[in-house]
Amino acid sequence: MGGLAHYLEEEGVATTQISLIREHTEIIRPPRALWVPFELGRPLGLPDDPALQTRVLVAALKLLEAEKGPVLEDFVE
Repeated sequence: MGGLAHYLEEEGVATTQISLIREHTEIIRPPRALWVPFELGRPLGLPDDPALQTRVLVAALKLLEAEKGPVLEDFVE
C-alpha cells in the first residue's frame, strides 16, 4: 500500500496507512503511516475491542492533518 500511496498523492489524494512492519515502512517511506505494535493480521489490535480499534483508526486518520510527509508515528498504547 505504501508504494501506491505515492502515486495517489501525486494525483492530489491524501493517504494514510497502518503499518505492522516498521522496517518495511521505513524503507518505502509512505506519505503518512501509523506503526502499530500488534501481531500480523491484526492491524487494529485484538478482536472484540471496539474502543481500541476506534483509537487506532482515529490516530491513523489524524495523520491526514500533515500536509507533507513522510510521517511515521508510533501508536503507543
